[in-house]
Amino acid sequence: MNILESIKLALFALRENKLKAGLTLLSISIGIFTIISIGTLVSSLDATISGETQNMGSNKIIIQKMPAIQLGGMTWKKYQKRPAITYRQAKEFQEELTSTHLVAFHLATSGKKLKYENTETDPDVQLSGINEYFMQIERFDLTSGRNIVPTDIDYNKKVCIIGNDVKVDLFPTEDPIGKTIKIENIKYEIIGLTKSRGSIMGNSLDNHVLVPVTDFIKFFANNWNSSLQILVEAKHDEDLPYVTDESIGVLRSIRDCQPGIDNNFELITNEALAEQMSGLTSYISIFGLIIGGIALLAAGIGIMNIMLVSVKERTKEIGIRKAVGAKRSSILLQFIIEAITLCEIGGIAGVIMGSILAAIISNASSMAFALPTSWILLSILFCTLMGVFFGAYPAWKAAKLDPIDALHYE
Repeated sequence: MNILESIKLALFALRENKLKAGLTLLSISIGIFTIISIGTLVSSLDATISGETQNMGSNKIIIQKMPAIQLGGMTWKKYQKRPAITYRQAKEFQEELTSTHLVAFHLATSGKKLKYENTETDPDVQLSGINEYFMQIERFDLTSGRNIVPTDIDYNKKVCIIGNDVKVDLFPTEDPIGKTIKIENIKYEIIGLTKSRGSIMGNSLDNHVLVPVTDFIKFFANNWNSSLQILVEAKHDEDLPYVTDESIGVLRSIRDCQPGIDNNFELITNEALAEQMSGLTSYISIFGLIIGGIALLAAGIGIMNIMLVSVKERTKEIGIRKAVGAKRSSILLQFIIEAITLCEIGGIAGVIMGSILAAIISNASSMAFALPTSWILLSILFCTLMGVFFGAYPAWKAAKLDPIDALHYE
């Protein structure tokens, strides 16, 4: 019997045992669906983060109180006890750093409502306090107006730069430059409008307002956002190691870190962020594999039961085949191919459903869609191995049947 005939018999067995076979194939589909969905989302997340870190610039360092990603259970308490990075420390750091002059300050809070005359935004605008270098380091472009300058910061001027989402909400048909808006009843003159940057993972990059960092500290800072984020940009990529070492040394001195004591701040580079993201996606991948594996184990037991039923129902057929000279190896191969076929049907259905769901989620969250070819190939291979493993026992039972007993079976 050839492979094609074995596949036809597998489909016949599927049709004859609709309920049991349907439930089994559903279990396989759910397992593969879970694996492919999570694999695709992990690949899409990796591609998105990779794109964003490239946009971030390979010669940039971020210094802040807390790590960018925390994977530990209670480690956040240790980080929370660190002293805040103050404006005085940031200014001293900027003055002492000799390897580059590009040092930006940043503080942020979300959930702000902006108002212009009788029009207001939703309470979801991100408010940031910045210095004159922030927009250059973060690659913000202006469509009109000007940047925040040192005199705005030194004299706590009530000026701001708005994003395109704010412009659309408050000034759909007007030029916002020179207009006055209110942030928590504090008046600010709009001096700039940033170029639209789109969105990432469903979050708009244009729903923001930028004010001088000193003004932010005076009116909007609290215990949760009082620690500054310092951004440092090296002049060239090859200067980054030296800038990194000097930044650590200068800030340790300013924050009185004694020799032998760990840094009481986090220094984040593209490479470090990529490593942390790799750790996070590894946890997600393992979780998906465990859940998918459990579903596939249950499905494998179902495949074995279907094949045992198939062997029992076709006992006389097996006897006839043996009586006319069929070898044990032929019968063994036939039933294993049937088991593999059943597994592959469920696996392919799971791959298709998982890919569709992941594509929908990626599109809705504005992530880069990246189909994990290796995960798909691995899933197909795993289904094949499932068919071999769980079909082996029923196939062995069929192959060792005595032809005389099989012919007399009723």
